[in-house]
Amino acid sequence: MYTIQKPLENRNGILHIEGVSTLDLARQFDTPLYVYSESRIRDNCRRIKAAFKKYYPKFRFYYAVKANNNLALLNLIKQEADGFDCAAPEEIELALKAGAKPNEILYSGVYNRNEELASALKANVNINLEGISQLKRLLLLKSKISKGLENSKNFQNKIKTPEFISFRVNPGIQGGKYKKLVFAGPDAKFGIIEKDILEAYTIAKKAGIKRFGIHMMTGSCVLNPDYFEKATEKLLDIAVNIHNQLGINFEFIDIGGGLGIPYEQPEKDLDLELTAKKVADVFKEKAKLLGNPYLMIEPGRYVVGDASILLTKVHSIKQAYKKFIGVDAGMNTLLRPMLYDAYHQIFVANKLNEKPTEKVNIAGPVCENTDQLAKDRLMPKIEEGDLLAVLNAGAYGFSMASQYNTRPLPAEVLVNNGKAELIRKRETVEDIYRNVIVPKRLGK
Repeated sequence: MYTIQKPLENRNGILHIEGVSTLDLARQFDTPLYVYSESRIRDNCRRIKAAFKKYYPKFRFYYAVKANNNLALLNLIKQEADGFDCAAPEEIELALKAGAKPNEILYSGVYNRNEELASALKANVNINLEGISQLKRLLLLKSKISKGLENSKNFQNKIKTPEFISFRVNPGIQGGKYKKLVFAGPDAKFGIIEKDILEAYTIAKKAGIKRFGIHMMTGSCVLNPDYFEKATEKLLDIAVNIHNQLGINFEFIDIGGGLGIPYEQPEKDLDLELTAKKVADVFKEKAKLLGNPYLMIEPGRYVVGDASILLTKVHSIKQAYKKFIGVDAGMNTLLRPMLYDAYHQIFVANKLNEKPTEKVNIAGPVCENTDQLAKDRLMPKIEEGDLLAVLNAGAYGFSMASQYNTRPLPAEVLVNNGKAELIRKRETVEDIYRNVIVPKRLGK
């Protein structure tokens, strides 16, 4: 028998989420289908804020939009979080649509085009750069944009001098559940290495920028509190050196995201209380030297990851060298198992009380052999027509989905207190070719 935890529930062998039957959801909205628990998202947000504020009250929590960018969810998270971490101009637009003010948005694009930097400047959001060349191009763009608008009556409302700048540091400390989820160290494309970070702040200060932050994001899905303590201490040491050399104070020290969730046995929940205490203890020691900055974090996975399941129907069973269970969700729907060899627990949603009896491979409908959600997975006897639920699908699930094999993107549903609401319609083939232009000479 499966161990079921909230917001999931076993009712007579049928999986429910927030009081709603997954069988009813599949019948009403079809599959594949992403289902999100509103109460779990809220609880996750509140747990983060309560833990960190307890040990360091001057705390801000920004949600990483890249984890899941559904606008309905962003509106929900806006009610709980302090702001948004955005990785692209389009994410800035979504954050603004969700009700965030420009000063509640941190733009952390990677290898930015000039147009993307200009977009962030015009949106007047806080900018976090991860390369010195980006800073030089940003300063040049600021000058060009200002000249183009200087005769405008509303010039000050359209573009303001970026008085604030933050830099992403690659502190050399690495973390992450999978090798491909490590974002710092010698192989990471992100951030400014420690020996160059002083130059970045020196250029910014000489350019007239007066307000500063500092940021890192070294790994994803970490379950060890000691890692966060160690990484925070390293970032603070770098910040103190910058302060001592340049006299710079920091408005915030952003330790990034990386708060993990357990995906498989024997992993246990991250001890968030202990993590917050360890980080705060290190932080308080040096915060006074840096102008008493805000402690900031920007989790994504921890907010939405365990708040969602992906429902998928079994339509084919084939005994080959192994037993293959064919479902209607594949790597086009949930990429993580194929991209990272990531593990997701899978329930037979209509057979929760049946014991596992056979090993199977669960395969999607995409024409790639890597399109397998699980391999050699011990499962109850599965039959055509059964409904599977893939757990922990809320983070980097839909946001990484594609239309590969010309398969439309799935629908998304939000459940709350026994009710379900559609928050994204299922795509159609017309949605796939809507923006395609066929020259007349190629038409019928």
